[in-house]
Amino acid sequence: MFMKKKYLFLSVLSGLLFAVSWPTYGFVILIFGALVPLLFLENLIREDSYKHKKKRFFAYSYLSILIWNVGTTWWLYNSTLFGMLFAILCNTLFYALLLLLFSWSRNRLPNKSAYAFLLFLWLAFEKLHLIWDFSWTWLNLGNAFSEHIYWIQWYAYTGTFGGSLWVLLINLSLFHLLQKVSFRVHPQLFLKRSVPILLGIALPIAISLLLYRQVEDVDEKIEVSLLQPNIDPYQTKYRLTNADFLTQMQAMTQDQLSTSTQYLLTPETFFAEGWGERLIGFETSPLYNSLQRFLDAYPNLQLITGIQLYNVYRQKKAPTPTANLEQNELWVDYYNSAMALSTEQAFEVYHKSKLVVGVENMPFKSVLNPLLGKVMLDLGGTVASRATQKERSVFTHPQTTYKAAPIICWESIFGEFVTGYVRNGADFLAVISNDAWWKNTEGHRQLLSYTRLRAIETRRDIARSANTGISAIINAKGEIVAQLDYNTAGVLQGTVSPRDEITFYVRYGDLIARWSALIAGLLFLLALRGKIKKEEPL
Repeated sequence: MFMKKKYLFLSVLSGLLFAVSWPTYGFVILIFGALVPLLFLENLIREDSYKHKKKRFFAYSYLSILIWNVGTTWWLYNSTLFGMLFAILCNTLFYALLLLLFSWSRNRLPNKSAYAFLLFLWLAFEKLHLIWDFSWTWLNLGNAFSEHIYWIQWYAYTGTFGGSLWVLLINLSLFHLLQKVSFRVHPQLFLKRSVPILLGIALPIAISLLLYRQVEDVDEKIEVSLLQPNIDPYQTKYRLTNADFLTQMQAMTQDQLSTSTQYLLTPETFFAEGWGERLIGFETSPLYNSLQRFLDAYPNLQLITGIQLYNVYRQKKAPTPTANLEQNELWVDYYNSAMALSTEQAFEVYHKSKLVVGVENMPFKSVLNPLLGKVMLDLGGTVASRATQKERSVFTHPQTTYKAAPIICWESIFGEFVTGYVRNGADFLAVISNDAWWKNTEGHRQLLSYTRLRAIETRRDIARSANTGISAIINAKGEIVAQLDYNTAGVLQGTVSPRDEITFYVRYGDLIARWSALIAGLLFLLALRGKIKKEEPL
């Protein structure tokens, strides 16, 4: 009974340490020891005399990761209960299986190699979580430092995987120290051997502070206005027409725009009446004509707005992989899009390409759709999957040739994904978001916080318009220089600076993750070979 309580204590402790270290409310320093209790738990189960070791470690690991997930992302239920359960239970399962695979490897690899396998496997899985259909990257370890931007200016070289590697190395080093040396028995030896770990925390911070001082200010400024309409997405939004949204935009910006304003940003899906606006032939639509009349008063202005678009096809077979069959031989592609409009050039469109799993798209649709139909999407709070695009578009300002990166909501937490805009010439990042679905919880605060990491990685200023907030201007160091309060309607005016620097991370992306995947694969093959060679039982 005592051992079971000890196991439960270690499992719960690890989950709590992860949860209370998370932004925007946590004590990030605790992340450097959050994995240690789980490592001790695995060791204890390995050495005890009870059966079903793998099953027990899996169960305790699942509990630990579940506490971490619930403690940090419980607010998802405000959007959709199914979406919350799907994200939390699946994400917990994936991490618990990862830890189980590590435990399995300890029977087949030398100890140091097994712990190295855990480190590289964890990083490889974080990369997988960025690119596969079950993508849920909210808890990648490198995100934990989003409120401590002065510690991580070197993300311009490593991206968030540098932070994840940092966390894992310190956890493994601390575990090794606690396993080998007792502070009670040998306090002086313990303190002596703690020095490398303390330096491992302090030196990256010192390097970050040096890099922070090297980021130069840019004299050239771009005038931006960020609309925060504060529309209730549960009731009000879908009772209004696009004409109503346009009227609200005109009323809110009437005294805020001038002939020198170069950009006006509105939130994600700001124009969201019904199915949306038809993409083919949009330039002949009443909304387009009304927007052009509005822009006639501001010849130097480019409007970047969120809009829901659609295309209709009448044929027997699906015209595209993303098309939704609405009725017999009637297919519709829906787009969650950003659109750039001005008086002197044709409108430009970018379609959101990182979609929220279970809400905006069905994972592995070609396999699951014939089996489940729309059950996941229906339960998730929407009725249709969204179409995407392969390349990252940038919007060119007709008067100045400035190029803005149209980043839509969820996309702002994908580091290497965002670098695609910069490689295509973006001078600054224009983020449009909703955030209202999560109400006044950590959800919208964390998303804003994660967005700061993109500024550091790319060394680009960010202008961010969010429906209910927090709309903000972020500089290339990740500092928030201006913002509107959450749950208030208003227009945030300010400036961003155009930059053309290409950081190491923009150029090379997630190198740490790619090398980790390769090394984890090699260690896995060695573990398989070791199993055959030693003929050890499972």
